[in-house]
Amino acid sequence: MKFLIFLTCIVTSSLLSQELKIKANLFNTDEKAGISVFEGDVNIIKGADELNATKVTIYTDDKHQPTKFTASGDVSFFIQTQKGATYKGKAQKVIYIPQAKEYHFFKNVHLEQVNDKKEIIGEEVVLKTIEGKAYAKGAKKDPVIMIFKMKEKEE
Repeated sequence: MKFLIFLTCIVTSSLLSQELKIKANLFNTDEKAGISVFEGDVNIIKGADELNATKVTIYTDDKHQPTKFTASGDVSFFIQTQKGATYKGKAQKVIYIPQAKEYHFFKNVHLEQVNDKKEIIGEEVVLKTIEGKAYAKGAKKDPVIMIFKMKEKEE
């Protein structure tokens, strides 16, 4: 019985913690300040999620756990939420808050929810993956554009 409980704990912890793999051309860190900067063809993979950018800055707390990711320069991404929703898209800047599982996309945002065939195009989009909520804002001259794929009833 103790072995079964031990095995369950190991499997559960391995499912909850996923490896974060970062590739880049240049890396700088200031451990005391809690800032790590990756530049040049940055590629980040964690589980099914992937992010590509010119530059990514990761901010960490005193326990070296990430508190914020900031990606800039032709950012492209693929995100899968805990509830199975899948998103892909691009923006010029992305801020990710890991504790809240919240993404903030800025400038020339194109976000597509793959499994529901929905798209949001705007200047600022916030995606709250835990709550399943989104917010979008357009620029002065460009409104937010939402595209829904609708099935027509057969007659």
